[in-house]
Amino acid sequence: MEWSYIIPLLILLGTMAAFIPVFMCLFYTSLLCVLAFTDYPIILLVQSIFKSMDNFALVVVLFFVLCGNIMTTGTIVEKLIKFTNVLVSWLPGGLGMAGVIACAIFGAISGSTVATVVALGGFMIPALLSNGYPENYSVGLMTTAGNLGVIIPPSIGMILFSMISNCSLQGLFLTGFVPGIMITLVTCIYTYFVFWKDKTIVRMPVPKFDDIWVTFKDCFWALMLPVVIFVGIYTGIFTANEAAVISCVYAFIVELFIHKSMKFEQVKKVVVGSAVTSASLLIIVGGATCFGRYLTLESIPAKITEAVTAGIHSPMVFLLVINLVLLVVGMLMDIISATLIIGPICIPLLIAFGIDPIHFGLIMTVNLAIGYCTPPVGVSLYIAGAIAKRDIVFVTKSSMPFLIIQISILFLITFFPELIMWLPRLFGFETGVASVGGGN
Repeated sequence: MEWSYIIPLLILLGTMAAFIPVFMCLFYTSLLCVLAFTDYPIILLVQSIFKSMDNFALVVVLFFVLCGNIMTTGTIVEKLIKFTNVLVSWLPGGLGMAGVIACAIFGAISGSTVATVVALGGFMIPALLSNGYPENYSVGLMTTAGNLGVIIPPSIGMILFSMISNCSLQGLFLTGFVPGIMITLVTCIYTYFVFWKDKTIVRMPVPKFDDIWVTFKDCFWALMLPVVIFVGIYTGIFTANEAAVISCVYAFIVELFIHKSMKFEQVKKVVVGSAVTSASLLIIVGGATCFGRYLTLESIPAKITEAVTAGIHSPMVFLLVINLVLLVVGMLMDIISATLIIGPICIPLLIAFGIDPIHFGLIMTVNLAIGYCTPPVGVSLYIAGAIAKRDIVFVTKSSMPFLIIQISILFLITFFPELIMWLPRLFGFETGVASVGGGN
């Protein structure tokens, strides 16, 4: 193997091990390798950065970040929890089920795991503990349930994969509903059997229809936000990009004039905070694009394709290997960097093995979502640990039962693609092996 392959990997891993921010690791690696192994001018990397920023698909990410911050500042999150709680709180482990379902609904609006864990974990972990739920269950549940934020569309990971692969974003969004519902359902079933004989946790009485109706009316505007987004997208009223903007306008109107939970003075703070978050995401995109450009200059994706196809002949074996690789990558890298770096390497392999890029986009998204809950880089572990005032070892151990559920569903959708591919086909989105190109 040539030094131009080994040294970039060593530099990248070495800088990450030194706790240098990921975007700087990518910039350093790209710069040093271009200087050492190519004759191209450095201006090429600068052009790559600007080109990566000048992409209309990123508008979706930026506005969904803003929408998530609006909901966190206002009372939409509380309304979602209130509604799910009245539906299932009478069941064994009902409050835990309410937390999972609320994460699923919130994920259908925000598109971010971090936003989901911050918004719902900060509310639900103390609530679960105060109602007598075991600490390991409470922390593990809300650490991992946040993954639904990036699996159930809209999803930042899916948006970026669509950007680099040219596959349909709407079709890719549709693949996320089935695994999201499966994870939610299986987690609720697990919760039921954990607590069905536990008499120490007080269960709420079975709600009457009138109680459900009153709660529904109180939470109506919050519940309609994901409905507006998806009905608009899949009826053709507006595109996914426009849906992101409309969701922000809707959330602002609801919080300012209907719920009246946000003051006009807070609007500036929410917008500025969202701009800072979006800027940090764009910096990571720029760094990942530079690294990807170096890989392309050295024809590394093509050479990896040749090596893999020479050693692996079965699509099923390839999917097994790529799942294991992505699970490891998720431990070391955030979903944005991983998608922009690993995606372009894998796309030529999809053509070689005849794998649908929409199917693979979902596999990659679920894998990297699980990475949010795996050490040493798993952001959700640190957020939940800060909320519960526990170290990362305790949070990791607490998360294991729920991660097993998610990994099991990951392998199920990997090897039985018809479980998820029927939905995009039902809506008329063509599936199959697409051409390589796009994005960066």
